[in-house]
Amino acid sequence: MALVPYEEGAGWGARQLHSPSATYRFASHTIRLRQDWRRLGVAAVVWDAAVVLCAYLETGGIDLRDQSVIELGAGTGLLGIVATLLGKGFFLHILLYHLGARVTITDRAAALEFLESNVQANLPSELRPRAVVKELTWGRDLGNFPPGAFDFILGADIVYLEETFAELLQTLEHLCSEQTVILLSCRIRYERDHKFLKMLRGHFSVYEVHYDSSKDVHIYKARRGSFKDDF
Repeated sequence: MALVPYEEGAGWGARQLHSPSATYRFASHTIRLRQDWRRLGVAAVVWDAAVVLCAYLETGGIDLRDQSVIELGAGTGLLGIVATLLGKGFFLHILLYHLGARVTITDRAAALEFLESNVQANLPSELRPRAVVKELTWGRDLGNFPPGAFDFILGADIVYLEETFAELLQTLEHLCSEQTVILLSCRIRYERDHKFLKMLRGHFSVYEVHYDSSKDVHIYKARRGSFKDDF
């Protein structure tokens, strides 16, 4: 969703933002991502919230196998790539693959070609059919996505533009069933970020399940109704 200028403290992470690539190690794979701040802005660099949520998925005991997963505002695709790798299933007779996660990786139209290139470059050929890159502008054309069809909804650093909050909430409500788990990873930078969390709590039960103090990143879990903090 983030094809707009983004202001952080002067000089913050200049090398990280303007580097043409970024490399990570998750799910026993080395992931090398292209970045393109000059052309696509915040949609084309890896933010700490994505790294923290990837680590949480890897170590948090969450089983993504045979789950339907969607990522919102995917940007470089790191989170969706890691979800696909972590959700890999089992091979039968080497050729037949099952029990793998089905991951839909979404962003706005202008970012899709860039996103697709990162996804294709970092998934083994046998996993590529399990990851689909698809356009999603929050609040629009939601009929292209089956209501309540996803087991997990993932988002990293997608809460920062107040004018998108209502559309993001509408999108979450459309995609969620009673069983869907939402995991949002974010750095709370502004008072408006608290406003979104308040809006979210008006429609979902929301708990903070992890805080990375080294990166000042929070992970929130949300579901319809009440639920036990089971992971």
